[in-house]
Amino acid sequence: MGMYLSIALGGALGACARYGVGQIFFKVVGSGFPFATLFVNIAGSFLMGALIEYMALRWSPSPEMRVFLVTGFLGAFTTFSTFSLDVAVQVQRGDYFSAGSYIMLSVLLSIAGLFAGLHVMRMVMA
Repeated sequence: MGMYLSIALGGALGACARYGVGQIFFKVVGSGFPFATLFVNIAGSFLMGALIEYMALRWSPSPEMRVFLVTGFLGAFTTFSTFSLDVAVQVQRGDYFSAGSYIMLSVLLSIAGLFAGLHVMRMVMA
């Protein structure tokens, strides 16, 4: 139960942080381009890399703290950070085909999934 509570608390804070970033960007630059999403994806990926490396080299947090930060906070702040870590692991293993396939499939199928969801809801609501 402690793991789930750690994830939930981290997720709540990560989601609030993402919302706050969105509000700041909306006030500063408006809504013409998704700068806030771009920022949280890049920042979240940077934070994921820095955190994973720090945990590998200097800090061995409890399993609850690890899921609080990685799965909870960064997962809610942006799922792009986890995607970036998955790609980095594949590249570091030298599995470039797998990494490239994962990148293409993730982007294309996620976008296709979004359009499929839009289409299904339009059909259901019609």
